Amino acid sequence: MKSYLKKYSRRILSQVPIILVLLDLHYEGVDGLDKAESQKHLSRGNQLLNAGQLADALTQYHAAIDNDDRNYQAYYMRATVYLAMGKARLAMPDLNQVVQLQPNFVQARMQRGNLFLKMGRFNEAHSDYEAVLAHEDNAQATAKVDELRPLRRNVIKAHQLLDGNENAQAITLLNEVIESCPWNADYREMRSTAYEKLGDLRRAISDLKPTTMLRLDNTRAFLKMSFLWYNLGEVEQSLAEIRECLKLDPDHQECYAHYKNVKKLFKTLEAAKKVMQQNDWPEAINKFRKALKQESRVGALNVEIQLKICECYVKDNNPKEALVECNKVIEIDERNIPSLLLMCEAHTQQADYEQAVEDLQKAASIDENYPGLGEKLKKAQKMLKQSQKRDYYKILGVPRNADKRTVIKAYRTLAREWHPDNFQGEEEKKVAEKKFIEIAAAKEVLTDPEMRKKFDAGADPLDPEEQQNSGHHHQGFNPFGGGGGFTFHFGGGNGGFHDEF
Repeated sequence: MKSYLKKYSRRILSQVPIILVLLDLHYEGVDGLDKAESQKHLSRGNQLLNAGQLADALTQYHAAIDNDDRNYQAYYMRATVYLAMGKARLAMPDLNQVVQLQPNFVQARMQRGNLFLKMGRFNEAHSDYEAVLAHEDNAQATAKVDELRPLRRNVIKAHQLLDGNENAQAITLLNEVIESCPWNADYREMRSTAYEKLGDLRRAISDLKPTTMLRLDNTRAFLKMSFLWYNLGEVEQSLAEIRECLKLDPDHQECYAHYKNVKKLFKTLEAAKKVMQQNDWPEAINKFRKALKQESRVGALNVEIQLKICECYVKDNNPKEALVECNKVIEIDERNIPSLLLMCEAHTQQADYEQAVEDLQKAASIDENYPGLGEKLKKAQKMLKQSQKRDYYKILGVPRNADKRTVIKAYRTLAREWHPDNFQGEEEKKVAEKKFIEIAAAKEVLTDPEMRKKFDAGADPLDPEEQQNSGHHHQGFNPFGGGGGFTFHFGGGNGGFHDEF
């Protein structure tokens, strides 16, 4: 709407020199309070307008009219400035005055007819264009009369299509109408209704927004937009729109009732987000569940809140519950990519790398250009390939976000359990030795920040082949030799075990 007004204003300004010449040719003497003084202000205003100084020109035209309220030229030029400033509503009374004072002033008739057309006031536009044609042959007026006929038909047909719930076809016709009549609130409201019925709520809102400027005190539009934002799950936007309604009418009962409901839910959600920032995941989950109880009817809101609950469970390293919550989102919206990304994280925490890859592949089938998805999929595929070789987290039985202390504790427990000195038979001892080497290797990788970072990125820092391919080389790992961070010897039972950290 604003961009259209700017374009229209530039076109008006480009025509100013022509308008001034026409006025000079058309001028006739009029009686007034002070005709000479009025004409002086008019001439000064024209100079300023020609220089592009709109505000100063406007001041001069005000003075010209104050000195002679029958100076139709001053009214016309003031209307021209209003149009150039994007204030069509103020221009219309001045054009009415010009036509009343000088009915045969063709330029004023054409300008007013164009404004009527943009407002969708077809009968009045037609009347002005016909008045121009009665005075002279005018190609522009003829073209406008021809433009009016199909517009009228389209409006009638669009009403019929909306009544028959044929919304897509109605939108096609209304697109043409609104292109010619951008300042008509009724046609925008009709198209908004059609978009809403088709489920395109954002476009429905986009059509309603200009009507808050086209209609004075349009509380109905603000209320409607608030409901639409609410149904999209955009609680903050909904609250902003309903506040605008109450600014126009603090006693508006419908707006106030909706405001109380939205404000309550907004406060609950904000409290939950604040707790999330403090990493208090259980409390955040409780607050989001409270929000769900406050509003369980709106699908989009349910999706947003369930996603937050799922995210909290992932952050709290509770993949089982995270998957339960994310699956609730998928039941509502099976194409929800954020939910699939969270499910991938949960499956990764469970070391179910194959399922994690499947989650991302499904997301890619929905939108392969989703931000960051390509990198996530590559990493997940690398981790899957890695898990099919050796998973150090799985060996120690710790989650991927385990801290160093947890890793060492798990290592000590397993190292004592699988120490080869605990086994007597030759075969048993061989199995224990192999297991013990794996446990020690896992401890080395997961307690070394650099090695662990490589492993988390999908590379095995203890795999000589991988390190060679990547340009890095690790000297190898031998828990039975020196430099491994611990020593042990066989014989002497458990008393022969010694570890160092």
